[in-house]
Amino acid sequence: MNKPPLKPRNSVHVTREGDLVTICVDNPPVNALSQEVRQNLLNAFEALANDVTVGTIILTGANGRFVAGADIGELDRPPAEPALREVVAVIEACPQTIIAAIDSAALGGGLELALACDWRIAAGAATLGLPEVRLGIIPGAGGTQRLPRLVGVAKAIDLIARGRVISAAEGLALSVVDELCDGKPINAARARVGRVARRRVSALPVPADAPDELARAEQMALRKGRGDPAVSAAVRAVHKAATSALDDGITFEKDLFLRLRDSPEAAAQRHLFFAERQAAKVTGVVAPPRLLQQVAVVGGGTMGGGIAVALVRAGLTVRLIERDQAALAAASARLEKLGGSAARDAVMLDTDFGAVAQADLVIEAVFEDFAVKSELFSRLDAVARPGAVLATNTSFLDVDRLARVTSRPRDVLGLHFFSPAHVMRLLEVVRGAATADDTLMTAMALARRIGKVPVVSGVCDGFIGNRISQVYRRQCEFMLEEGAWPEDVDAALEAFGFAMGPFAVVDLAGLDISWARRKAMAAVRDPSERYVGIADALCEMGRFGQKTGAGWYRYADGTRSRQPDEEVHRLIEAASRARGLQRRSLNAEQIQRRALAAMVNEAALVLEDGIAQRPSDIDVVFVNGYGFPRTQGGPMYWAARQPFDALQRDIDAVETATGHGFRRSTALRDILEGGA
Repeated sequence: MNKPPLKPRNSVHVTREGDLVTICVDNPPVNALSQEVRQNLLNAFEALANDVTVGTIILTGANGRFVAGADIGELDRPPAEPALREVVAVIEACPQTIIAAIDSAALGGGLELALACDWRIAAGAATLGLPEVRLGIIPGAGGTQRLPRLVGVAKAIDLIARGRVISAAEGLALSVVDELCDGKPINAARARVGRVARRRVSALPVPADAPDELARAEQMALRKGRGDPAVSAAVRAVHKAATSALDDGITFEKDLFLRLRDSPEAAAQRHLFFAERQAAKVTGVVAPPRLLQQVAVVGGGTMGGGIAVALVRAGLTVRLIERDQAALAAASARLEKLGGSAARDAVMLDTDFGAVAQADLVIEAVFEDFAVKSELFSRLDAVARPGAVLATNTSFLDVDRLARVTSRPRDVLGLHFFSPAHVMRLLEVVRGAATADDTLMTAMALARRIGKVPVVSGVCDGFIGNRISQVYRRQCEFMLEEGAWPEDVDAALEAFGFAMGPFAVVDLAGLDISWARRKAMAAVRDPSERYVGIADALCEMGRFGQKTGAGWYRYADGTRSRQPDEEVHRLIEAASRARGLQRRSLNAEQIQRRALAAMVNEAALVLEDGIAQRPSDIDVVFVNGYGFPRTQGGPMYWAARQPFDALQRDIDAVETATGHGFRRSTALRDILEGGA
């Protein structure tokens, strides 16, 4: 028997009670502003504009949400009418009073819709923002012109050019919303009917800013944007609001938006948007996560403290365990420094190791030494309750070996947080050979709950990120012996878009950290492989980076301002002579392509070895954890857009420089053509 055809779902519901009309966007899961939604909104408001019997309109969203932005997939297709700016113009032209009832999130186009209304009521837990720069574009429906009329140019630059998403409370303080409510915003909006006058944002003058505040906001946005054309365009568009009529400003914004929409930088950032969502999916695993309410963190150092703050901010019950009262006091002070007194007070502090028995998840964050961690895992195995997940925060060590220390390897995995753990978005979830599916899915659910971007990794030395990063840094050290200086390498890679060059990064982290690892691995290092000992020599001189005032660079009077150092130059020249190399000049492009080719070849090997699930996962790791420029989309996305023959020549140079032990990917072409 044939089933009757499904009735088309209406993505916008219009209901009426007397002279009150409610318009509700219903496009799950996030009420994205698809072409259908835009058309239905346009139709609804055009019909109401001429209805003199309607006094108030409430604009809201279904399923406990307002509108979380555009349908991102449409940005890769030809523009479809109506544009959101047309919808917003019709809303603003309506003669009725319009109230926006904001649940959950008003982001991007969602906030632009709300800005066209007269009164904005938000739930206390709602979030607000115009984060389009994260997709390589700017708001395209008047957001750059209306928001400055509420908050001023400086604040608008801070919000739009940095893509900041703010809480409803901050939105209230800035006058982005007019009212917060404890219950449902739709009920609060109903209570406002007849008590709110027509008050369009577009009619407001742009508040004047103090010149120094405006300069600071602009400088910070451009510095953090690191050459992203969307950031500079956002700054220009916001300035336009202060110097032009609304219509002129909206035309200016539209032209910038359309130019950016088709730019390679925007395409790269759309790739990352979808890559982050894909990374959260585990191929072939459908197990439900375990119940997770209480978490114990063992070790209250920098990493443990940051992890505890991230967990407690997500509403989890967190107990931090240290070895003695002195260590506990230091951990308490660290929690306050990282998360404020609220985070410190919310974390339960304990020296009783037996307290881990209450936890559904235990995360160890102790010293990066296998003997220390394995002894701890033996103790956890004896105390933790059956079914508890046992996680190590190791960045290099063998998770499978740690699992075998226990009688429950199915419950063991790695959670590699990145420092500072309460800030950095990336979380490598390391699946051991014996890790159970529900253990893995518990970790993935946790990552999403605490606002992290999870990427699943298999077990190998350094997992995805550190394994590839080591090869990249080694190639940069080879270039020092061949003729470059640290400042040449760093400048070239920062010009490409990296947040920091590799030698500046090491100085910030501390040379002693990687030195300790190199010394531990010295006994198993192949003596035939090329090894650069310059960093070891710097450490032997007591040059550990910024914390000692000298590393690869010199730092004057405890500042972070790095200065090239002739002492380092002499050390590098001596290393070149000892290897019998005639130093030669390397230009910025040569440095960039050598470093990137080393990274791409190793990334392909990570995929061949089954350590990463997909090429885009590697892009997510490097953009979110290692400062790779978002505008380039990640190493695999970048590589897929290079002429393959040129990329192969770059890898030839890497192979020649590396010599014995170099392993070349045999599947790179297929990998790049199939999924980057």
